[in-house]
Amino acid sequence: MNAKQHIGHIIQERRTQMRITQAQLAEMAQVGINTLYKIERGDANPTLSSLEKVTDVLGLEMTLRVKEIPGIGNETGKDLL
Repeated sequence: MNAKQHIGHIIQERRTQMRITQAQLAEMAQVGINTLYKIERGDANPTLSSLEKVTDVLGLEMTLRVKEIPGIGNETGKDLL
């Protein structure tokens, strides 16, 4: 399971626990129904704003963890192109 699928699974599971439909959640979070459908399937590349809206409605806390990758960050942007 990749990260997008994992996020989608958590959202779908919580929505189901709350006994609300995808349409209801989409309306409450003010996101498109197709966007929500794709998020739950792990097929979307949602914006942080969309994820924040959905997680807020579901009472979930969204955190972002950034990990430094050894060997990256010491090069100039020019070298990375």
